[in-house]
Amino acid sequence: MAETLHPAEVAKEVAKEDSDPNFMTSLARGLSVIRAFTEREPNLTIADIAKITGLPRAAARRCLLTLMQLGYAGSDGRTFFLKPKILALGYSFLSSAPLATILDPLIEQVSGAVQESCSAAVLDEDELVYIARAATKRIMSVGLNVGSRLPAYCTSMGRVLLAALPEAELDAYLARVVLKPFTERTIVAADPLKRELERVRERGFSLVDQELELGLRSIAVPIRAASGGVVAAVNVSAQAARVTCPEMEVQFLPRLLRAAEEARVLLVRSRGV
Repeated sequence: MAETLHPAEVAKEVAKEDSDPNFMTSLARGLSVIRAFTEREPNLTIADIAKITGLPRAAARRCLLTLMQLGYAGSDGRTFFLKPKILALGYSFLSSAPLATILDPLIEQVSGAVQESCSAAVLDEDELVYIARAATKRIMSVGLNVGSRLPAYCTSMGRVLLAALPEAELDAYLARVVLKPFTERTIVAADPLKRELERVRERGFSLVDQELELGLRSIAVPIRAASGGVVAAVNVSAQAARVTCPEMEVQFLPRLLRAAEEARVLLVRSRGV
């Protein structure tokens, strides 16, 4: 379900070189090449990379060869792929982030108690990024792991995080994001989505019923820092055939709220957020 980098996004990043003398175009290009690889497309040719990122083939080739020399990528002679060393980049964040450290055992507890998948995520630009996950079984067509990205507008954690944005930031998000349908249930118009986000703010949680994938339901609550600001979200996902929406509120919501409160207390103690 994770999406590849849109060429326009790379073009926007590279264009910053003209306005910011401190912007390093080569680094931006290298990062865009890394982000082009996904679970669906683990092996890519130079032509594939160029198409996904919008980079010239020569630039894509130089980036790939540099990653290979540094041990972050490999090649079978035709296609390129990322090597395990690339995990060190993500580990640097996880090992230094109090959120990930605190949330990992909490979601393990929730997942074990309800016997369903439990995850935590933060908002990164316009997408949801998983920072902790405990999966009891695979319930989506695409596997999710720490670092996986999903659209924010049709996911329970994404809506919790969007609902916490200042009005101006939310309006800017809605103006630039394409609300494409993943199922016939997906909300794809700005006004209905804003009404749903207002409902999320009022209720203190979000329940998404098969908007990201048919047969998948998810319920999420916000995690707040000492200041009261929302810094992350935690959810429980389940197959629709097993659990109804009312049952999710009764069975899962209280445990999620307790986990969120415990996380808030631990964040205050750690002074990390």
